[in-house]
Amino acid sequence: MKKVLVLCTGNSCRSIIAEALINAQLEGVQADSSGVRASGHVNSNAQKLLEQKGIWKEEYHSKTIDTVLDNAYDLVVTVCDHANETCPMFPKAVKVIHVGFEDPDGKGFDAFEQTYKEIEEVLLPAVVEALK
Repeated sequence: MKKVLVLCTGNSCRSIIAEALINAQLEGVQADSSGVRASGHVNSNAQKLLEQKGIWKEEYHSKTIDTVLDNAYDLVVTVCDHANETCPMFPKAVKVIHVGFEDPDGKGFDAFEQTYKEIEEVLLPAVVEALK
C-alpha cells in the first residue's frame, strides 16, 4: 500500500477533495490530507459534493501538518502555491510534487464541481506517475 499526503493551506476544500478521490479511485494507494494553517473545518460545499459523489467518509476532517508529520509517506502532493512554498521537511526523505488548483472557497457550488473534475483529471494521473 502506497501512502500519499495531500497538503494545502486550510485543509478544507482542495486537499479534502483530493484525499477522497485518491482513496476512492486509486487502488493500492491510501491518502491523508492536512493543512499548513488548517482551518479546522471542512467546507460545506466540499462535503456536499463528496456526499453526492458517494465518496464522503466521516473521518475526513481539517487537520494541521503536525498531526501527520511523523507518518511515513511515499509521496507528498501540494495543491496550492502557499503550501508548495511552505512545505515542511519531513523526517524521512519523501518525494514532493506540486499540482496547483484554484481555491473554490467562497465561490458557488459549480466551482467545487469544477475543482473536483480538475483534481480527477490532472492530480490522479500525476499521483500514479509519481508513485511509479
